[in-house]
Amino acid sequence: MSKVPISVCIIAKNEERFIEDCLKRLKPFGMEIIVTDTGSTDRTKEIAQKYADKVVDFEWIKDFSAARNYCASFAKNNWILALDCDEFVNSIDIRILRMLMQKYPKRTGVLRLKNLTRGENGEMGYRNDDITRLYNKNFYTFDYAIHEQICPKDISKRNEPMDAFLLPMDVVHHGYALDDESMKKKQLRNLELLYQELESTPDKGYVYFQIGQSQFMLEGVHEAIEAYEKGLEFVTDTGKYYVPELIMALAKTYVAADRVQEAMALMDRYAPQIQTAKYVFTHANVLWEADQILQALGNYIKATAMPDAKDLGGELTVCYGRIIQIYEAFGEKEMAENFHQRFLASNAEKEKVIKG
Repeated sequence: MSKVPISVCIIAKNEERFIEDCLKRLKPFGMEIIVTDTGSTDRTKEIAQKYADKVVDFEWIKDFSAARNYCASFAKNNWILALDCDEFVNSIDIRILRMLMQKYPKRTGVLRLKNLTRGENGEMGYRNDDITRLYNKNFYTFDYAIHEQICPKDISKRNEPMDAFLLPMDVVHHGYALDDESMKKKQLRNLELLYQELESTPDKGYVYFQIGQSQFMLEGVHEAIEAYEKGLEFVTDTGKYYVPELIMALAKTYVAADRVQEAMALMDRYAPQIQTAKYVFTHANVLWEADQILQALGNYIKATAMPDAKDLGGELTVCYGRIIQIYEAFGEKEMAENFHQRFLASNAEKEKVIKG
């Protein structure tokens, strides 16, 4: 297989559970692999040295961007693909990827990451998240100590939208399907760094959003609401990439706190401005919790018909399931049957992603 001029840069600490599968899957694609270890005490470095082109050490200074930029400094290629140890690459269309890199040399690449999730009853699922992960290090760098982001090196361009292309890659992320104890440690670490970041960042809305995410995962529902609401106070532009996620997260947390009417009011307020399948699906879930069943049905159907419906990932299965459930409850067997095959196809895709 012909090599592609990309260096895959991975930072790692005590990742022996995931790193071998991660690197094994990467190796066939012929890209340079660099692993930066930030202080492992397990077999992470030993395993990395079997597969990576370079394994380097970085003294941890509580700054993920510093570690990622240090890793990229060892790359022989200008194009950097940032991955984590718990992200497994299933496929890459190298031909299309080369074409996109040649056509858009100053753009970034967005990875549609399939995030495995674990529900309250332990059931596995997944959701899709679009994250910028490919960049040319001549023009871009990582910034922010926690929940690091690829940003233009030119500070004057930091508030401008970044042009990007969708990467022709299939990647599954296992990090959200951790056991309770591992997740707790991860979120407590994140909170420490987020409160540290809050003191210096100009975008406090984003940091409060991430604080809310960590608090929610720690089952601090009221603390999460406080953080999300604080983040929303700093929002002046719903076009910012994280704002729809913040609004949806706040609505879900209102529901978890039995504040369903506030969740409905919030989703109604921003519905005209945010026209995505994820938003419409979340709005449907809130309506469902408020026993507004017919309105929920309309939103579920709308979500499945939107151009970006595939962004729902495994949640598309929930969508079809709810549509079938509502139609059957109303005795509309024929209408329910119309969605049955789509439910089965979506569920089969979900099972395929989960089983890897």
